[in-house]
Amino acid sequence: MPSSTPTTGRVQLALNVSDLEASVAFYSAMFGVEPHKRRPGYANFAVAEPPLKLVLIETSEAARGTGTVGALNHLGVEVSSTDDVVAARTRFTEAGLASFDEDDTTCCYALQDKVWVHDPAGAPWEVYTVKDENPADGRPATASLEVLAGDGGCCTSAAGHAERAAEGACCP
Repeated sequence: MPSSTPTTGRVQLALNVSDLEASVAFYSAMFGVEPHKRRPGYANFAVAEPPLKLVLIETSEAARGTGTVGALNHLGVEVSSTDDVVAARTRFTEAGLASFDEDDTTCCYALQDKVWVHDPAGAPWEVYTVKDENPADGRPATASLEVLAGDGGCCTSAAGHAERAAEGACCP
């Protein structure tokens, strides 16, 4: 079967952290780069080597836990264009995978197009592109519990953000 995989992209790993400042210091030292973006309760790193988008989302210590328990928020693939997101949607549909689309959504302080799928064990994956890194109506990461439960996407309408903010966080 021919591949419709995007030619460029990098894997995204979104982690829940209970101490954002300590985590930023650790990952800055580990990868040798400072965060690409910082907002309250949120930081992301654009790591060149290895190619990685690392997202840190602050959550309570009780929700995060220790070790690997509670560490994963979601996974993703950052692609270079909306066309790459459309290609992923098509690939998922042709493979019979259930997906959830989010176009022109503002999340993680960026305007994005994305499509979500869940692996067989329920781990949420997004394929996304950032259309505007710093939109005027930038909103925080929200709704991880819904994404982790498989109830849809990460970031939806402004009304949905308010309800979901108390539940957790997600997005690139």
